[in-house]
Amino acid sequence: MLLFFGSLLRSIHIVVVGGGAAGFFGAIAAAEAYPQAQVTLLEASRQLLSKVRVSGGGRCNVTHACFEPAALVQNYPRGNKALRGAFSRFQARDTIAWFARRGVQLKTEADGRMFPTTDDSETIVDCLIHTARQVGVEIRTGVPVAQVKRSSTGFQLLLKLGEWLSCDRLLLATGSSPQGYQIAKSLGHAIEPPVPSLFTFNILDPQLRELAGVTVDPVQAKLLVADAKAIEQTGALLVTHWGLSGPAVLKLSAWGARLLHDDRYQATLQVNWLPDTNPDKLRQELLTVKAQLSRRSVLGNCPVMIPRRLWQYLTAKVGVAPDTRWAELAKKQLNSLVEALTQSRYAIQGKGAFKEEFVTCGGVDLKQVDFKTMASRCCPGLFFAGEILDIDGVTGGFNFQSAWTTAWLAGQAIGAPIPAETHAIGQVTAGVRDKG
Repeated sequence: MLLFFGSLLRSIHIVVVGGGAAGFFGAIAAAEAYPQAQVTLLEASRQLLSKVRVSGGGRCNVTHACFEPAALVQNYPRGNKALRGAFSRFQARDTIAWFARRGVQLKTEADGRMFPTTDDSETIVDCLIHTARQVGVEIRTGVPVAQVKRSSTGFQLLLKLGEWLSCDRLLLATGSSPQGYQIAKSLGHAIEPPVPSLFTFNILDPQLRELAGVTVDPVQAKLLVADAKAIEQTGALLVTHWGLSGPAVLKLSAWGARLLHDDRYQATLQVNWLPDTNPDKLRQELLTVKAQLSRRSVLGNCPVMIPRRLWQYLTAKVGVAPDTRWAELAKKQLNSLVEALTQSRYAIQGKGAFKEEFVTCGGVDLKQVDFKTMASRCCPGLFFAGEILDIDGVTGGFNFQSAWTTAWLAGQAIGAPIPAETHAIGQVTAGVRDKG
């Protein structure tokens, strides 16, 4: 029996489609878990790990220093329930240990983001490529997969220039590639329509845009979209030449991705520039300042902890003239100033890009994937990892962590014998698909 299983392992050919973070991590995990199997990684482009190279401004935000699965999943607008069990088997602490065993040390920054101590994404790229080659993974670039067909023993992949490649097991780690979604769909999977996540807000306010570079940390930001329930986030906010960005905005864009898409990125952003106070308390503080600094100008004497340029912008926004003294500030103006400081509203009129780190929500329906193994529930021998799944996280290393986790789980399971009942499900599904 052992000899038979050994010969079976030697004959297994595992193909990983996608040369990104999830593809490499899955290929390495598969090669290490099943050393007698043949593992081939296919990348459509000529460059491997392109997202890894540009992430974190070229430093690679590998993961986040959050080590409790229950807390970790709260950073995923989509996929949080499915990931709860997955993170109990492989989470940020495991990622740190994985890289450390291969000579790459990570460091934690004040906001919890984790980077290689070299502050260079090439450290991660080199580690993944070197490790993959070391464990025997065959890496092929410039070979897009045009089509995948089921066969009696596994899969047939149609590659560039008409080449066919056979394999026993297949791991799709194609990120947000439309071709990856099409392959998954052709193999019987439902696809949640992909739409952008993690983006900035375009605000058509010339005076606000003049504050480009101003950062306030923290603010309380509230996204108001049509008749939907308001979405709130707290964090840093950055004024840009096109509107607003920063962690607070990026988190809102992730949680509100589908709502914003459906409303053509037309919405309202409400900002509380002073989240640690309340309007009544702030009003009393301004009245005190009005009494104590009566002869001084409102514009030149900012009584709250915000950047001076922002104070000047907000006072002008509520109609306070530049030469107005505190004693001259009318009650209506004071109330308007309180509202501007705690409930400023900005019309969102479109979205911008968040550097080169393009993230989407949408992908393979999670109900069709077994999150213990990342195996397809309707196509035996097929596995998924990374962004091809309907999973996305907020900014801060969370998207990479879900990629590492799902890829590791897939790699651990991809070479194991397929249960008989799974074969039966696959045959029924294939029959239905053929009739359709």
